[in-house]
Amino acid sequence: MSLLLRQAQQCLSKQASYKALNAFIDIHHPESVIEKVKHSIATDDKKSTLVGKLIAIKDNICTLDHPTTCASKILLDFISPYDASIVSKLKNEGAVIAGKTNLDGFGMGSHSTHSPFGPVKNHKANHEHTFSAGGSSGGSAVAVATGQCYAALGTDTGGSVRLPAAYTGITGFKPSYGLISRWGVVAYANSLDTVGVLASDCKSVKEVFNVVKGHDARDPTSLPDTSRARISKAVVEAKRDRPLRIGVPLEYNIQELSPVVRKAWTRLLQRLHNVGHTISSVTLPTTKQALSAYYILAPAEASSNLAKYDGVRYGNRAGEDDGARGALFAKTRGEGFGDEVKRRILLGAYSLSAEAIGNYFIQAQKIRRMIRSDFNNVFSLPNALLPPVKRQVSGTVDVLICPTAPTLPPTLDSVKDQTPTDAYMNDVFTAPASLAGLPAISVPVPIAEADVEDRDSPFDDVGMQVIGQYGDDDLVLDVTSAIEKIDWDNPETEKA
Repeated sequence: MSLLLRQAQQCLSKQASYKALNAFIDIHHPESVIEKVKHSIATDDKKSTLVGKLIAIKDNICTLDHPTTCASKILLDFISPYDASIVSKLKNEGAVIAGKTNLDGFGMGSHSTHSPFGPVKNHKANHEHTFSAGGSSGGSAVAVATGQCYAALGTDTGGSVRLPAAYTGITGFKPSYGLISRWGVVAYANSLDTVGVLASDCKSVKEVFNVVKGHDARDPTSLPDTSRARISKAVVEAKRDRPLRIGVPLEYNIQELSPVVRKAWTRLLQRLHNVGHTISSVTLPTTKQALSAYYILAPAEASSNLAKYDGVRYGNRAGEDDGARGALFAKTRGEGFGDEVKRRILLGAYSLSAEAIGNYFIQAQKIRRMIRSDFNNVFSLPNALLPPVKRQVSGTVDVLICPTAPTLPPTLDSVKDQTPTDAYMNDVFTAPASLAGLPAISVPVPIAEADVEDRDSPFDDVGMQVIGQYGDDDLVLDVTSAIEKIDWDNPETEKA
């Protein structure tokens, strides 16, 4: 038996063992999956790194051979007539789809609890509590963390790949906006949605990223080849064959930051300094308004995107009379959308209304532009998408490093008691990079024994975020690889 076949069988065995965690919405029979793996191995003529490997797909990404429900009752029986571009690319490289993973409905949530299929569970062995898996790509994160697949695709609008990665102790990468095609990805917020990759380590993330990235003429938000070439040229001309200059954004050291997270952050920076990298503080003044701007802009786009779900053209329709004061589909949408989706549609519809658009939506767009400017001012690499102008402030750092989430994962019981605003606070460190379209990744960093606050806590690592300039994705991944190689038992050296 080949190693690839044995690995696939192990993944399928763990899917059965961890079924109660609710990571998957739909999977095929194990025998069918094994046959696909055998066929992939037998017909491999590209020597691809993904041949025969099981890749899980978040259930808001279209697939031919699995339903695409978006964890919503309104699309409960919907089967796409085509594969998303990224799914086709994976299949062409010999990857096998492991199944469709659970999520917050339409990608709206921070804990993967807003699903008609039930919440995704982040359970730790020998611990009485079940914890949040993060959202909205919680199913993909848990599937990777428990070995139910080799890697997984998720979508990241304001942190929906990075937050689950941080909560489950894996690596989650959100590339620069436009590098990966969104054709076949169910839209939440067009100007923010980015397909991301979750895996156990950076090497696996790179393997998947290198396959799914690339221009797609069917996606109007896909970055054209000319722009990609311009970015590559700017990166090469930067000639950063020297120790890195790492920025620490002062605005991320908030009062609500858990002491154990702050200590892990400080410890990581100290280790990077010990191996020769320069650490310096930077300021991103508009960061404090980023979360507010995000929760105006994203719901506004969602209210427009979700207007098409009426049960008339496709999707489920309410069984009884659907007329309410002359409305054709009020009952269908009322029953088909979850509470969080309806909340964001209402928020978005209001912020786009004539009476509110000037005070909310337009102001949020101005804040977004200022956030982009803040990032451009601190990075040494200019943004290659902008015209070459003399910058008022010369950037000083190559990447930024900060926490992914302000706290360790909460229990699912405590999540039930959170207000919507409490849940939104989880995106406070991830939303700024999303608004600016920057590459960002969450990588686990171990908690020092001396820094453990709760001896009963099952968590032994904290998610740390690496953020780079637009298009500088390779550097972000290289820094992540360097972090993974740190010898935490020896403060002076890295692993070979």
